[in-house]
This record gives sequence, C-alpha cells and structure tokens, in this order.
Amino acid sequence: MTSKLVFTTECGVISAFVLGLMMTFVVCAGLGVDGGRLVANHIELADHAENAARVGAQELTDLRTGEPTIDQNQARYSVSNYLALNDLDGDVSTTSNSVTVTVNREVEMSLLKLFGATNHLITVTRTAEPSDQ
Repeated sequence: MTSKLVFTTECGVISAFVLGLMMTFVVCAGLGVDGGRLVANHIELADHAENAARVGAQELTDLRTGEPTIDQNQARYSVSNYLALNDLDGDVSTTSNSVTVTVNREVEMSLLKLFGATNHLITVTRTAEPSDQ
C-alpha cells in the first residue's frame, strides 16, 4: 500500500477563508470592547456635565427678594473649578436662570485601531436650573 500526495489548485482557499473569518471575529471583538468603552465614557461624561451644571446652578443671589437668580460669574467660576478638579475639558454657558455645561473627551480606540479607527470625540451637554422643590 503506497500513499500518494495529491496537490490541487485549491490549496489556499481554506487559508483565505480562515483569515477572513478571523478578521471578522477581531472586528466584532473590537466593536464590543471599544463600543463598550465609548458607552462607559459617555455615561461618565454625562454625569460630570450634569454635576458641573448643578454646581453652577447653586450659585444664587437675591434669595431674600423671592426671585433668586444665578450669579453668572460665580457659576462659571464654580463650574471651571469642578471641571479642573476632575481633569475635564468643557465649556460653560450661563443665563440668570440656567447653567449649561458641555464636556468633551477624546477616547482612543484599542482593537479598532487595527482597522483605521484611531480616536473618537465624545461631547455631552447638560443644563441645570435652580428649583425650590
């Protein structure tokens, strides 16, 4: 009994299929990992933006008159301090009745970097208004 080696012209077909399948798995894992990181960062930034806006909205004046208004300069100062203490980049917009904070963060991709997606900018805006309730 002799065994013969048979070579066909389809030797590389399985390798290309396996390579394509592996790349698909890596992309799916990248979407799961990096997508999860983006969602977690978005939630964290939303919390910080909301807390910063609340800090600014607490800077009230004219409480004794019954019509309190926000001290806009002090509100911007308080929000800037909050953002600096938490190492965040953001913008503050104030009126006499509200404080709006926009926070930005650039998140670096880990697995999707292999496919050209390097960074993603997350921007979250939250507004707070004083309330007596």
